[in-house]
Amino acid sequence: MLRQIALKEWAVVISALESGEQICLMRKGGIAEETKDFQVKSDSFYMYPTYEHQRKSLLKPEFQDRIEETLSGLQMEKVEVQITSVAKLVKDIEITDEAALERLLPHHIWTEAFADERLRWKRTKPLHVLIVRVYKLAVPFKLSVSSDFLGCKSWIEFYHHEEISSLDPVLSDEVFAEQMEAIEAALSKIGEK
Repeated sequence: MLRQIALKEWAVVISALESGEQICLMRKGGIAEETKDFQVKSDSFYMYPTYEHQRKSLLKPEFQDRIEETLSGLQMEKVEVQITSVAKLVKDIEITDEAALERLLPHHIWTEAFADERLRWKRTKPLHVLIVRVYKLAVPFKLSVSSDFLGCKSWIEFYHHEEISSLDPVLSDEVFAEQMEAIEAALSKIGEK
């Protein structure tokens, strides 16, 4: 068995990552984080879907119905989750002001209010915008939910018998580069009129 790491994220966001509709994540750290702020623990990690805090009102209107899709057939007392993708960290951008956050709005599925709320929470800590390259697993696997996985924390560790072998990215090199350049260009324009 191999020790693995996963990042917890809303199932609806994982769906957007896996479909190539966004390549970024926003992290401030969960209430239960040991360090009380977000820290990158690995530059390659599985995506662990969560369902508890997903709310339609926190997503742009065109993505709100996706929550229903992620909840279809789901039992909240479920004892397993399906792991369907892996992400590789390309860049960790720290944001501290609203102007930068506003320029990122076209590049994610969250509402402006939700993004702003993330920025303002733990005001002295930066908001981490993680640019990730996502790869769908050829063979998804089920992971038994452990009590260690529960609570407001970003990272979980588990044991899995398979090592990740060949992976195909959800976006081509060209499309991924275009999306990353668009995010970097938006952030470089801070302060310009």
